[in-house]
Amino acid sequence: MEDVNIIELYFKRDTTAIKESRKKYGSYCSCIANNILHSFEDTEECVNDTWFRAWNNMPPEKPNRLALFFGRITRNLAIDRFRRNKSQKNGGGLTGICIYELDECIGDGSPVEDRLALKELINSFLSEINENNREIFLLRYWYMMPIAEIAECCDMTEGAVKMVLQRVRAKLRDHLDKEGVGV
Repeated sequence: MEDVNIIELYFKRDTTAIKESRKKYGSYCSCIANNILHSFEDTEECVNDTWFRAWNNMPPEKPNRLALFFGRITRNLAIDRFRRNKSQKNGGGLTGICIYELDECIGDGSPVEDRLALKELINSFLSEINENNREIFLLRYWYMMPIAEIAECCDMTEGAVKMVLQRVRAKLRDHLDKEGVGV
């Protein structure tokens, strides 16, 4: 089913929308949540919560790209669950490492207005770097994919991936410093 039709089902409050969303985007959302949580049960719960959140947000929100809409919801839910698990001493692992790696560039705990400005600055930065570096950066820090998987996916060595990430983080830090948003 086309995205336009799925969105239309949400707007009509037809529960078939959830079934069609799960069919078309279930594995995509599961992959995002699992890369963050590394737990089948938590992943399933986040994906189910994604459909619930989408149901509550459409209408009034009408996404331009349904995959990104579901991906963003799933990612945010998974990160929230990760933080909750971590605060209960049940977490750890790759997500913590990814967040720690980015802390040197973007910091933590800023007000909403600063986070919105930061989002725009990061988007502009990503549009300025080459496509390969952007893909590696997004695989690591958006999808929270392990270095080994990124290396395999991009046909690179793990060392090369680490070096690209280190250089891109340094460029991001410089970009943010120039914009007056240094950590």
